[in-house]
Amino acid sequence: MLGDMDTTSPGTRQWRVPKALPAIKIGGAGALVALGLLLADGDPVRLMLTVLAAAALLVWAARDLLAPVRLAVDPDGLTVVSGFAGRRRLPWSQVAEIRVDQRARLGRSNAALEVDTGETLHLFGRFDLDADPVDVAAQLRAARPA
Repeated sequence: MLGDMDTTSPGTRQWRVPKALPAIKIGGAGALVALGLLLADGDPVRLMLTVLAAAALLVWAARDLLAPVRLAVDPDGLTVVSGFAGRRRLPWSQVAEIRVDQRARLGRSNAALEVDTGETLHLFGRFDLDADPVDVAAQLRAARPA
């Protein structure tokens, strides 16, 4: 399963957040505010907590809109999202290991792609890649020069 993999030029692949995810977060923020207004009963503290939670969801959605591509690979290395919406270039010489951490949680198996440079660890889940991290790891390993 390749998910929403985007191929921009030969040898270059990108993985991005699912296109519907920012809209879901924005809709959730709106629903949260509506629910807060409905249940606040004139209590300003309840309303403020609801507005703060909705604002956090909006910031999270903004990151998805500003930096939708979380991971890209080309013959020279990887480009990963860094910070809120920045990008960091990792030449293959800096990539120490590519692995998948699989854990059982809440009755489900969850996988996270780990790109280890020795100094930093970059983690990507299914919702960062819109693909199975196991499949993405295999594709990254195949793209890495010998």
